[in-house]
Amino acid sequence: MFDSIGFDLDGTLWSSMNCITSSWQSVAEEYKFPLPTDEQIRSVMGLNKIDLMNKLFPGADKALAEQFFNDATVACVEELRQRGGILYDGVEETLAELSKHFKLYVVSNCQESYMDAFLSYHKLGKYFCDTAFEDPETLSKGENIKKMLTKHSFENSLYIGDTQGDRNAASLAKIPFGYASYGFGTVDGYDYKFDSFRDILKLIKNGSGKID
Repeated sequence: MFDSIGFDLDGTLWSSMNCITSSWQSVAEEYKFPLPTDEQIRSVMGLNKIDLMNKLFPGADKALAEQFFNDATVACVEELRQRGGILYDGVEETLAELSKHFKLYVVSNCQESYMDAFLSYHKLGKYFCDTAFEDPETLSKGENIKKMLTKHSFENSLYIGDTQGDRNAASLAKIPFGYASYGFGTVDGYDYKFDSFRDILKLIKNGSGKID
């Protein structure tokens, strides 16, 4: 039986593509960077800051690219604080039920302000025992998951995400991976597969809190 379930943010709990696309394209114009398309932005969701910039703007000056990312994040967060993102169907009801059986947490490669915007606008913080965002010392989601497990003495955790990076992070942390197939990415393997967020509830047997 799992004692905890961890979640990625973008492509797993919500989509903020509406705000990210508009804010990033606006800031890209200011920096004279080529305007990223929706598909390009979607393809880098879940990456850490350095990998994201290298893929989105290859060859760009690293310092300038980092400043672009910081400015784009500020613009995006301001917009998200005003109108939020789009929660996947059934997120709040599912989290409410899951939280009766497991400790829930979020580990994302996002910035702290971005995580705060998600929690404050959608009022979902009450369902999570903890959250973790990009760690400038490691830039590793897997290491952040390991820290979370140690911090809370979780002995049998499941991590749910939608990208290969999420799968790799779960593997590094040596815990099972649940693939959110409704999200942004594809993966080369998984322990569990969820075609919608509500699907996670199917793993709870007769309200016992047991997951096979």
